[in-house]
Amino acid sequence: MARVIVYPGTFDPVTYGHIDLIKRALRIFDKVIVAVGRNPAKAPLFTIEERVDMIQRSLNSSHNVEVETFDCLLVDFARQKGACAILRGLRAVSDFEFELQRAIMNRKLDRSIETVFLMTGFRWIYISSTIVKEAAQFGGSLDGLVPPHVEKAMKKKFGVCSK
Repeated sequence: MARVIVYPGTFDPVTYGHIDLIKRALRIFDKVIVAVGRNPAKAPLFTIEERVDMIQRSLNSSHNVEVETFDCLLVDFARQKGACAILRGLRAVSDFEFELQRAIMNRKLDRSIETVFLMTGFRWIYISSTIVKEAAQFGGSLDGLVPPHVEKAMKKKFGVCSK
């Protein structure tokens, strides 16, 4: 039986930090399902369809990765997909505190689904989608932070000329 993990997030936009976690999770699990959430508390820059497309284009050579959307309880989605675990990335102690609360709640909702924490690769430890959007908004270089097609899409959204 395949070991499946779900990696949920807004991915607005996908960064090299996200991609790093997905590739590392594939060393442990047979399949990663990137679950792009519809978070009503956030006002995303990109539509959910644009985010799915950017992730798929970023992972075009990863055959054991699926990208899907969801708008239900995460544990329900994970159960529907036959996942045994949920992947969460950690950059700092502040991430752990927030993610621990989520993991405990998910555990209460479904004890059969584990939460797996992976530390973000040191190279991308300072990257967040929010910081990337702030840099892009003012024309900053996103080289090494997001794939080129994502940078181009962000510059287009913000009306910034590509270099």
